[in-house]
Amino acid sequence: MELSKLLTVRQVAELTGWQEQTVYQKVHLREIEYIKLGRNIRFESKTIQKLIDLGRVPVLDSRT
Repeated sequence: MELSKLLTVRQVAELTGWQEQTVYQKVHLREIEYIKLGRNIRFESKTIQKLIDLGRVPVLDSRT
């Protein structure tokens, strides 16, 4: 794990389009994997990328 790849709550909110409060709620409900460093919450960029990829909806081939 590279420390430069750790994201803050604010960065995750910007990447996902969520409000910061939504990120905190998902942490509280353990719906998103996070790293606790003292009082700080951080996220691995690969975790957020995986979260985004899971929400990806493929296009339909309209020619069928």
